[in-house]
Amino acid sequence: MSSAASWSYTATATLWPLVGRSDWDGAMLYGEPSIFSCDYSAKAEQRTDARGQAFVTRQVVYTERADVKPGDMLLIGASAEPDPVLAGAFEVRAVQRNGDTFQREADDFELLT
Repeated sequence: MSSAASWSYTATATLWPLVGRSDWDGAMLYGEPSIFSCDYSAKAEQRTDARGQAFVTRQVVYTERADVKPGDMLLIGASAEPDPVLAGAFEVRAVQRNGDTFQREADDFELLT
């Protein structure tokens, strides 16, 4: 984590990565939850997801975590709950990459739910 991010990303979030679908019933399957540093805001903005569909954001999470993808589940705060739906997580609809303006050590990402 860059030194700029270490003082600005002081909140935590939990991510459940989408790993596939169940062969039996087609239900979404998620990996183990992992906790990371971030910042966030509750913004209601119209954005476009990776499929070109417009949606209104619930939350925007700012982080240097580069492995988040649309379809993953995200919760502001720490959780050990294995089921993201029971934890109250929201689906990541889009990920926007932004350059590290100050140090060029690690890009920043906006995770839109």
